[in-house]
Amino acid sequence: MENLTKPRHGEASEFKSQSDELREIAQSGEKRKHFIATIIGAAGDHDPISLRKLLLPLHPADCASVLSELPEESVRTIIKYIGEELDSEVFAELDEDTRELFVDILPTAALARAIEDLDSDDAVAFVEELDEEERAEVLAQTSPEFRTNIEGALSFEEETAGRLMQREFVAAPEFWDVGRTIDHMRAVGEDLPDLFFEIYVVDPMFKPIGAVAVSRLMRAPRNKSLKDLMENLHVVVKPETDQEDVALSFQKYHLISAPVVDVAGRLNGMITVDDIVQVLQEENEEDMLALAGVSDASTTDDVFESVKSRLPWLMINLFIALVNSTVISKFSGLIEQVVALAVLMPVGSALGGNAGTQTLAVAVRALAQKELTSENSMRIVWREFFTGTLNGIAIGLVFATVAGLWFHSWIIALAAGGVIVIDFVVAGLVGILVPLGLKRLNYDPAVASSIFVTFITDLVGFSAFLTIAFFLLK
Repeated sequence: MENLTKPRHGEASEFKSQSDELREIAQSGEKRKHFIATIIGAAGDHDPISLRKLLLPLHPADCASVLSELPEESVRTIIKYIGEELDSEVFAELDEDTRELFVDILPTAALARAIEDLDSDDAVAFVEELDEEERAEVLAQTSPEFRTNIEGALSFEEETAGRLMQREFVAAPEFWDVGRTIDHMRAVGEDLPDLFFEIYVVDPMFKPIGAVAVSRLMRAPRNKSLKDLMENLHVVVKPETDQEDVALSFQKYHLISAPVVDVAGRLNGMITVDDIVQVLQEENEEDMLALAGVSDASTTDDVFESVKSRLPWLMINLFIALVNSTVISKFSGLIEQVVALAVLMPVGSALGGNAGTQTLAVAVRALAQKELTSENSMRIVWREFFTGTLNGIAIGLVFATVAGLWFHSWIIALAAGGVIVIDFVVAGLVGILVPLGLKRLNYDPAVASSIFVTFITDLVGFSAFLTIAFFLLK
């Protein structure tokens, strides 16, 4: 009986010839919906030939994206029939839920072969998400050299250069010429990294002393020495360096790759710009979630995980709201006599909160980008003070005019305008001082700053408005 789980001779090349057309279909709107429906139908019919024709020609990123949109039963069928035939790069692109299905269904040996075909950085990213038992089983099926590299990478802390770096790179001594370097790379062949931009020039101790861009190497005559072609290294990364600091160096020096050295300074790997793009995206998402008071978030989280990440911050917000309500209750008699205060208080508080959030967003970004430091902090504090003052005066005049015309009272107008000026000044100061203070105390400013800024601006807004009104209406 014919084995339908394996392609017949010549089928793979036939499928690949359709790649351009299918890639366009997989990426476009309405055509993509029909394409996904076709895959679901083929999976439901247990038709491996159609599944190969539909999925194998796709770019790995497109294939992983399509798999993430399919029902679990369809994905299970696809893995069962053609999981071992998918490009190994697909494994590097899988989301968490789909990756778990592959780990559950594919034979351990097949999974090991797939990740061993990946660049070391992608292989590390895949393996580190496995639990300890799964990780041990998969690595036991790989070569000793590969296993040693992966275990070495996992020995470094998460979100460090050691986890991020790729252990495949191209290096040559400074006395080699262009011709010898090119001949060496051709001889090495498939052992070269899949993607590299520079050849690192090393000294006799294998320490990097410069780099030659591949584009420059290819334009130079064969007898040109690498020493004459190389450029100085702007950045040499240590494995324990935080990945965010590495990303900032890439931004600062417009790098496309950077060497990673061990404790003795010997070349040990490299980091490429494609990994840095992912780091920047992850860090931005992390800061955005933290500013919203959510420690982590994913569309794949269950209800319990979502509650667990959000409830603590909501509890803190409840406590803060009760403190502000206590302040308001001290002026309950005044509020009962002057209804305008109850109407206008939320406006002043909301405006102050928004002003504080604006300053906070700028401050957190500046701290993350290392643009806000202890050396320039006072200049930034004064800038925010004057910005808050001028914005407060402008908004305060408008608010005072509206309040005065609305309630026909110059006292209410004066209180309304005055509280805006005070709240905007305070908002500007706390928006910059709170994240600076948290940073000085070694806390993440993005996580807790919004809580404190909201608390202070609301407290000042309510208490200032009611205090001014109290003395003016006595």
